[in-house]
Amino acid sequence: MLHRLIRSGRSLFTAHTNADSASPGVSDALAQALGLTVEAVLEPSPTVHDLDKWVIFVPPEHAEALRAAVFAAGASPAAMQGVVEDRVEVIAPARARRQVLSAMREAHPYGEPAFDIVALTPPPADVGLGRIGSLPQPEPLGAFVSRVKAGLPQASWGVRAAGNPEMPVSRVAVCGGAGDSLLGTVAAADVQAYVTADLRHHPADEHRRASAVALIDVAHWASEYPWCEQAADVLRSAFGAALSVDVCPIRTDPWNVGNDSEGDNS
Repeated sequence: MLHRLIRSGRSLFTAHTNADSASPGVSDALAQALGLTVEAVLEPSPTVHDLDKWVIFVPPEHAEALRAAVFAAGASPAAMQGVVEDRVEVIAPARARRQVLSAMREAHPYGEPAFDIVALTPPPADVGLGRIGSLPQPEPLGAFVSRVKAGLPQASWGVRAAGNPEMPVSRVAVCGGAGDSLLGTVAAADVQAYVTADLRHHPADEHRRASAVALIDVAHWASEYPWCEQAADVLRSAFGAALSVDVCPIRTDPWNVGNDSEGDNS
């Protein structure tokens, strides 16, 4: 296939985890297909990786030497404010605390300088794995499972659920593709149900013993296919009439025989 693409002058872009984490992405499309209003990312991608902000007070005539010393130890500029003493703010990896502290003390004119270390916490992000969404009105789990089945393309895998069919569902976590790695996050997410694919027996059983969150397991392919039309809309918006965009209707789900199957997907 790659050789044919090259010979005909075509390009190929393949999306996998980048589409899972993007905004909008696979889980946004899955939530939309189920009639959910997205409220949050289930597992946000980190935007700051173990950083500290250092706030150091130093006489103005020593500020430049201090900055040079902590920069050499791994810090980078954040801010600087001139008062009776200069307030020097720098950002540094948390792993460099010892080096920055040593450099600051060596360059500072005081025996014990005045400084603060603030550990930075990443703000909520709109990118990451999974989404949390709400239904227009609460409905029993049994009705929600029927909603999932109606909202996704049919596959021989079908739709299966674990939970009390009469339990009211109003807030739902979703993750397109295989999502049992997020079961712990789901259990603490203040949701009543979790829709994902490829749930394995033991993780699902352990989750149901420890959490009241119902599980809805769907076909991997079916959970991700809604993103194709979403991606097409992104391209249409970006290129307008200059680019013709079509979504391939061929089912690529490897499972092709079952009670819910419409036939061979080849």
